[in-house]
Order: sequence, then structure tokens, then C-alpha cells
Amino acid sequence: MVGTGPLGRRRLCDRRRERDALDRLLGAVHEGRSGVLVLRGEAGIGKTALLDHAVETASSCRIARVSCAESEMELSFAGVHQLCGQMLHRLDHLPGPQREALGAAFGLTAGAAPDRFLVGLAVLSLLADVAEEQPLLCVVEDAQWLDQASAQVLAIAARRLYAESVAMLVAIREPCAAPQFEGLPELRVEGLRHRYARELLASVTPGALDARVRDRIVAETQGNPLALLELPRGMDPAELAGGFGLPGTPPIPHRIEESFARRVEQLPAATRLLLLAAAAEPTGEAQLLWRAAARLGIGAEAAAPAEADGLVELDARIAFRHPLVRSAVYGAASPDQRRTVHGALADVIDPGLDPERRAWHRAHAALGPDETLADELERSAVRAQGRGSLAAAAAFLEQAVALTPDPARRAERLLVAAQAHLDAGSAGAASGLLDAADVGRLDELGRARLERMRARIAFVTGRGRDAPPLLLSAARRLEPLDVRLARETYFEAMEAAMYAGSLGSGRGVLEVAEAARAAPPAPEPPQASDLLLDGLAALWTEGYAAGVPMLQRALAACRHSEDLRWHGLALRTAGELQDMDILQRLAPRAVQLAREAGALTALPLALNYLARWNLITGDFAAAAALIEESRSIAIATGSPPVPYSEVLLAAWRGHERDHGALAEEMLADAEARGEGRAITFIEQSSAILHNGLGNHRIALAAAQRACATSDSTLWVIPELAEAAARIGRPELARDPVERLSELALCIGTEVALGLRARSLALMAESRDAEDLFREAVDRLGPTRTTPHLARAHLLYGEWLRGERRRLDAREQLRTAHDMFESMGATAFASRAARELLAAGERAPTPRVETRSRLTAQEAHIARLANEGLSNQQIGARLFLSRRTVEYHLGKVFTKLGIGSRTELGRVLPHVAGGDP
Repeated sequence: MVGTGPLGRRRLCDRRRERDALDRLLGAVHEGRSGVLVLRGEAGIGKTALLDHAVETASSCRIARVSCAESEMELSFAGVHQLCGQMLHRLDHLPGPQREALGAAFGLTAGAAPDRFLVGLAVLSLLADVAEEQPLLCVVEDAQWLDQASAQVLAIAARRLYAESVAMLVAIREPCAAPQFEGLPELRVEGLRHRYARELLASVTPGALDARVRDRIVAETQGNPLALLELPRGMDPAELAGGFGLPGTPPIPHRIEESFARRVEQLPAATRLLLLAAAAEPTGEAQLLWRAAARLGIGAEAAAPAEADGLVELDARIAFRHPLVRSAVYGAASPDQRRTVHGALADVIDPGLDPERRAWHRAHAALGPDETLADELERSAVRAQGRGSLAAAAAFLEQAVALTPDPARRAERLLVAAQAHLDAGSAGAASGLLDAADVGRLDELGRARLERMRARIAFVTGRGRDAPPLLLSAARRLEPLDVRLARETYFEAMEAAMYAGSLGSGRGVLEVAEAARAAPPAPEPPQASDLLLDGLAALWTEGYAAGVPMLQRALAACRHSEDLRWHGLALRTAGELQDMDILQRLAPRAVQLAREAGALTALPLALNYLARWNLITGDFAAAAALIEESRSIAIATGSPPVPYSEVLLAAWRGHERDHGALAEEMLADAEARGEGRAITFIEQSSAILHNGLGNHRIALAAAQRACATSDSTLWVIPELAEAAARIGRPELARDPVERLSELALCIGTEVALGLRARSLALMAESRDAEDLFREAVDRLGPTRTTPHLARAHLLYGEWLRGERRRLDAREQLRTAHDMFESMGATAFASRAARELLAAGERAPTPRVETRSRLTAQEAHIARLANEGLSNQQIGARLFLSRRTVEYHLGKVFTKLGIGSRTELGRVLPHVAGGDP
């Protein structure tokens, strides 16, 4: 909405701190920078007044304003449409994929469900395009009532605003939760100080108040401006003299709402009905309201008493004095009155232009069960899901449930709605719907599906010890009912048990594997997930010799699978088998599928696996960008963070303090949830960190702990071997290295055989050692595992120096140093530099001193620009606007002392690795 603030605007008092924060935000926008500020506070505390102040102050800005309403929370992309509705003539300025995604989200074009993050980038690009002509101030009021899709999209855009001359102000009523906006800059709005509260109270109180009563009122309202303004209205002198603190009185927001309700009660019946229609249709479209009013037999004169009392402003758009007026109006109406106005609104909405809103109003107008209307709501759910709004689909299905006459059909729809919520990343809402499901009305298959869904919620929300036994129980229950679904559930139980690891209950993964082996075979033809499940079950029950060939066939089939559900475990399996070809193909594809499906519960995990791939290849800048995106999505959806790649990146970079803080946070969270895999991962990353820093005793202890609690030995044992050899105790690693040798020969990939050769070389006698080091370099060279290749050169060089072959050692150590430096593995680079110095060569000077001053995002942008991508293409890939890319490139050029893209190749060392 573009326009003015609500009625009753008053002079701000006692708001110096808040006004200074707003002035800084708007000042930055006028200087060409963007900014975000989230205002949090209770109802009536003054958030709206501050938003109005910002709008008035930003006289040179274009204003886009969103007023959210609770009744609109289930309408997909309603908030985004309100914000961008008057900008849609600029859609042609957006890149094709963004234009199509935003058009599909708004129902302007037909197509598949839009990627939620692509919609977010489209909104960002649209705002940036508008701001090129005039600085833009976006105001979102009552953001706790944004529909889920809009909240996620606006949070995505807000986190990527930087250099677009766009300010975003978001007001959130506490104690309501709005997790999507957590982590953004925020300002808590408190009550007025006593002096200003007394002045405000005096301005609306007839006559003089006893000082003690006045102070009591100020204290009990806690300086809430709206309470001070509104509560005295309609109270007689005796009530006012008594203060507001009578025993048992409701909280301030409820008392303010009651005050508004008393004022509404004094209005004529026609006026109250008109206000009810306005409250029931939160889009604020005056033409729609007047069409509904005509159907109700209400004339234009009915608006005058409400406007005279300052409760509402009826202009081109409808503006209530405060959201509590809207809720007071709607809450005071009888069920019959609500049904009447909803019915009138449904009658005047064009079903061809807005079928979902019409169905929504029809549902609220219904007198009782109506299967025809329930079917219409179900179709609305399908349309909402097609636009990528699973939360809206779940809301329509919930309404359909209430209108479904058949109990069994009603229970079935509840399950479907719960599944939609779970897929949308709202596990809490899904759990609530399952609680409402009438188990007695479900058949045996329905009850088994309900059990499975509860187990899946436990996994999504915890990834710990609770989920595996629940999923295993659900899988066994499903076996005689639905073989395909039972096998899918065994697959999920396998993944959950792997996450629980050493903290799992019972016999962990082995118990799940045995049950899966005993389950009925897959229907023909088997899917990729069937092959993967069978291979994992064989691996755990019969060993590598039996399992590896089956898993390799399964991974080959997974190359062509479009089913996102299995990609996580397929990627983990490919990593354990060190199959770089599969990882290179599957990791980017998993991210693409998650984005296309809008599967926000799966996307952080997929991004994490893609970051792991970039770490394996040495592209630390790309990994850092993916880690940042994964964290922002987890925050937006309320899912547990996925810190695996983040702690591993800190280890490879040699950032001991960052690694320690991350590991401590990760350990506390993992122990609380029972995610044993995370604990093992911390130990593995600690071994890498301390091997790089030269703290080999610490590295040895960490690697031993990791090997003792994990099956993931192919990556850990090389750390153990290196640490044991460096402290002169190679015998401590001899048995583990023999096991590594056996597994690597079974797997047969070049990476596995290269790490085997590198580890055996540390245990070997002189002549055998050199042959094994050369084999390690030769095998790892073509595999793109750049960090591990660099470590092979480093270890070979260290061995050569020990053999007093200083010239040969320098060659290997220089190669290792340059590789480590180019990828940003600073601890290993320093270790190589020390070895070079000991081998008689001066400590090398960093090839690009300024590169270390580039942020992860700047380095990533520079690399993509060097590859020939345009600013718009870089922005699309990194979810940034074109102007922000331009800004960062300018900083890159300054830091690197160059003037154009053509010079990037000269000053930036080539970094091998895949792109996100």
C-alpha cells in the first residue's frame, strides 16, 4: 500500500532513541545504502506512530506500506502482493526466471510452483529497480500476521538489501513470534517514561486527577501510549478516579480492545455492520467493501459515525485507527453477523479473478458441513500449492475439514493438511493438526500414516535420538498395509539413525538395517531409493564387500532421480564412498530440486551438502556463501541449524577461535537433541584444525574419539595417521590404517586409493614411503580434492626434508604452500611456509596479499565475475540485487588495486571448485 498512516496521528514524545535510529536508517538510504530495522513491542506501545513518523520524515522517498491482518495469514503471498502491487508494471525489467516466479506467485501466469527464494530475489530486484528512480521506504505493520510465504520472501529480501537505496521497516507485536525476521537489526519499543506518560494522560483526561491515582494509572499501563489515550474514553469520573488496576483485570492489549469495543457498541447498527465487513476483508479495497455494503443494504451514510469517532478512515483504501479496532469489531460480532458479511463479500468477489479469496469467504459464511464447498476449498489448496504456498494449501484444507460431512474423509483431509504444513517447514502446525485428527475415524493405513508423520516431525525438529525408534515402529506397522510406504519409512529411519549415531537408542543403525533387510522386497521395477536402502542395509549387516557394489549401483541410479527425499542420504553415501563424480552431479541438483519444490525443510541440508562439496574441492569462498544462505533459511523456517560445513570450513581455514565457538555451540545443541553424528563431526573437524596448526597430539586425540564413535572412517583415519606419525607414534595408527586400506581397496575410487596411499606412506619404510607418496599425488591429482592433494604434497615434502633431500622437499612444499594459500587454508599454508624455511628457502610472500582482506562474499563475486558472469547473473546466483553486486565489485577492485574485470584473472589465483 502506498499512502498515509492511520488515523489519530499525534506528536511523538519521549522517542529520541527511536527517532535517532529511524533517522540513521533513512540517512543511509539517501546516501545510496540500504537498511532494515525491526520494531518489536506490545500492542499500543507506539510502533505505528513511529512508522508514521518515518513516513513523514522520508518526504523524498517513495513509500510502500503493508498493513497485515490476522484473517489474511493463510492467503499465499498476500503481504508481498500488497507491498509490490503498485510496482507490477515493472515486471518486464526483471530477468525471465524472476519475472515468471513472481508472476506465478501472484497468479498472473500459469506454471509450476515458484521457488520461494527466487520469488524473494524477484522482490529484491523489483524494489531495487524502483529505488533507482527514487529512494524507497517499505513499511510492514503487524508483521506477525504476514502469511508464511510473504514472511519468508520479505525476510529473504531484507537479509540481502545492501546497496539499493531501500529501507525496510518491520513492526512486530510481542509476544507474537515472527521467527523469519530474527537476527535482523531490531529496536525494542518500550513504554513512555513517567513524565511523558503523565503529560499524555493529562491531555485526554477531563479535569484534574488525584496525583496518586494518576501515578497508579501510569504505572499500571507501563507507559503504553495507546492505553493512556484510549482507556479513559467512555469511563465515568468514579471509574477513572479508581484507576485501572482492579484485581483480575486482563492485560493491557485486551483492555484497549475492550475500550474500542465499548465505543463500537455506541454506533448505529448499520455502521457496526459496515465496520464488520471492513474487518472481515483485510485487503482494504474500498470498492469491494461498498459492493458488499450495497448487497447488505447499507448506504454510504453509515460510514460517517465511525469516521467522526476516529475509528476508521474510508477513502480509496480502508484504514482502521489501530489493528485492535479491527479485532474488537470482529470479536464483538455474533456468528450470524460474521456469516452474513462473509457471504456478502463472497458474492461480490469475481471467482475468475480471485477464486481463493472467494472460497475463503464462502467457507466462513457456511452454516454447516458442505462437501461441495469443501471440494472447492480443496481445489483452492491445489492452486495455492501450485504457486508454492504450502502453508496456504494447509489452511484451505483445514477449512475443508470443518466443512466435510463424512468423518473418515475429514480425518484424511487433516492428514493431508498436516503433510502440507510439514513440507512448508511448519512442524508445529503439522503436529497440532495431527492432534486434532480423529484416530477412531481412520482406517489402519491412516493410523499408520499418522504414526509415520509424527515420527517425521520428530526427525525434522530434532534430528536426534527420538526419531529413529518412532520411524522404525511406523515402518513395521506399514509393512502389511503399503510396502512402498513402509520402505520409504525404513529409508527415513536409516537416515535418522545415522544422525543419532552414538547417542541413539537400542542398536542404532544396525537394528534399522536388519529390519529393512527382513522387510518385503521393493515392487518392480525398483527405484533408486530401493537400491540405496538395500545397499545400506547390506553394508551394515554384511559389511563393505557385500554393500559397496550395491551402493555403487544405487548411486548410479540416483544420478537420474528427481525425488528430493532421497538425495540427502545419497549424498552422504557418495561422500562416505568418496565418489566425486556422484557428489559433483548430485549436490547442485539437490539444491535445485529443493528450490524448485519450495521445500524449505530440505533446502538447508541440500545447501550444506553443496557446501561440503565445495570444501572438498577447495572452493572455500563458495562454501562460505552457501553456509550463510543455509543458516538464513534455517532461521526463517525455525528449523535446527545445519552447522556441519560451517565448523569444517573454520577448521580448514585454521580459525581456531571461530571453530571453538562453533564447536561449543554445536556440541551443546547436539547433546540436548541426541545427534551423535554432530559430535563425531566436531571431533573430525578438530583433527583437521589441529593438524593444520601443528598441534598433533590434540589432533590425534580428536581423531581417535571420532574413529571410536563413527563408521565414517575413510575421512577420519588419514587425520589419525598424520597426527600419530608427526608425534613419532605411527604404531597408534597402524590398525586403523590397515582397516582404511581394506575399505579403500573395496571401494576402488581414486580418492579412496589416494588417501590410502598417503596414510600408508606415513607408516612405511623409506623406499616404500616415497612410492606411496607419489601414488597419493598421482591418484588425488585428477580428482579435484584440492585440499587433500595439497596435504599429500605437504606430507611428501616434510618426508623428503626428513630424508635430507632439501631441494626435492622445496618443490613439494612450494606446491603445497601455493595451493593452501590460494584456497585460504591459512594454518596449513603457515605450516608449509615453516617447512620451507627449515628446508633452506626464505618464507614465501603471499601471492595476493589483498585477497585475505576480501570477505567471503566479495571473493565469491570476484570469482564469478572472473568466469564471465554478468552482474545480473551473479545476483541471480547469489540472491543479491544487481546494484549490490556492483557495490561489492567496486570494493573488490579497490582492495585488489585494479580497475576492471579483465584484470581479475591476473590478480586472483584460480580456485578449483563447483558453483552453487
